Amino acid sequence: MANSKSAKKRIEINSRNRLRNRNYKSSARTLIKVVVKNLEAYKNSKIFEKKEKLQKSLNSVYSLMDKGVKKRVHHKNAAARMKSKLITLVKGTLTFEKKNVRG
Repeated sequence: MANSKSAKKRIEINSRNRLRNRNYKSSARTLIKVVVKNLEAYKNSKIFEKKEKLQKSLNSVYSLMDKGVKKRVHHKNAAARMKSKLITLVKGTLTFEKKNVRG
């Protein structure tokens, strides 16, 4: 247990920051799952509204990741890697769709 006043304060600050970090990371994982779900829905139906919903959910993940980097919850390279994986999934679906339309 902490003996000094400054050590007690650091414990309080660390617990506050841990909760904030956990909230950001949990929200990011949830939103990534939403993007994957919307991607699957768009793959199955090819409806324009579902494509818009996919784009909105992708934008929200990007926004949350960038905010997490700004608040030092995520490392900038880790966030970039996660965003890259997501856009690769999305673009893979959209390019597959374009190839099927042409040929």
